[in-house]
Amino acid sequence: MDTKKRSDCPISCSLDVWGDKWSLLIVRDLMFAKQCTYGDFLKSDEKIATNILAARLQMLEENGIVAKLNHPDSKAKVLYRLTQKGIDLLPIMIEINLWAEKYFTLPAERKALLKEIKK
Repeated sequence: MDTKKRSDCPISCSLDVWGDKWSLLIVRDLMFAKQCTYGDFLKSDEKIATNILAARLQMLEENGIVAKLNHPDSKAKVLYRLTQKGIDLLPIMIEINLWAEKYFTLPAERKALLKEIKK
């Protein structure tokens, strides 16, 4: 599915897919956990509302950023994982972290991770 584009600007087109307040947090959780259930996302510190989470997961799936898998232990649950298109957001996620390190106070474990990334 192609999201309706506001313009042909690459930044604008990209933001249409993952540039809202929540989508990159979903991507972040998947990058660190590899796969997550709906409930796992609800446990994040940011406290995403269920209706927003459902809408963002659907939009990310429709745009090929995440994929749904059957849960091995429960027919009622679904696992979400990043597709290659989603994994390709890693450099952006790193750059956002590096920018935040420059302008915000980060937790020690995040600083340690960024120190390793810089190597």
